[in-house]
Amino acid sequence: MGQNASFVDYGEAGKVVKMLSGARLVTLIPVKNMDRALRFYTKAVGGKLLFRGVGEMKESFASLMLGDDHVWLVTPSKREKRTLAYTTFLVKDIRVFVNGLKRKGVKFQRAQRMGPDAKVEGPISFESFGASAFFKDPEGNSMMVWQDFSPP
Repeated sequence: MGQNASFVDYGEAGKVVKMLSGARLVTLIPVKNMDRALRFYTKAVGGKLLFRGVGEMKESFASLMLGDDHVWLVTPSKREKRTLAYTTFLVKDIRVFVNGLKRKGVKFQRAQRMGPDAKVEGPISFESFGASAFFKDPEGNSMMVWQDFSPP
């Protein structure tokens, strides 16, 4: 799905909502050792590091460009069962996107409170840096919906 992708939803009162218009896909790759993973994906594979988490996030998040695609390296918390890479829909309004998919019968997983400042609203977990929601496709593949929040 590129910049021309659109997902038309005929929502409430027949209003047309282009849910995927402007959305991008990101692949998340779970890692055990962030330094080792960054060396591999930048030196061996040729990716470009865009951002590495700071402070408590230094060992748990990095964003890379691999070719024309975004890849996020993540170190799952001990509570998470994240064992496979999965696709993420980057959206501008997570509530609109999630509600549109729910109207089409998509069932979302229960949101998890990942940090002390997290707020949960239905299937959406809101953190200071962004919001996420998870669902599975009919084949059992995990999918994530993500909305970035600008740093204060």
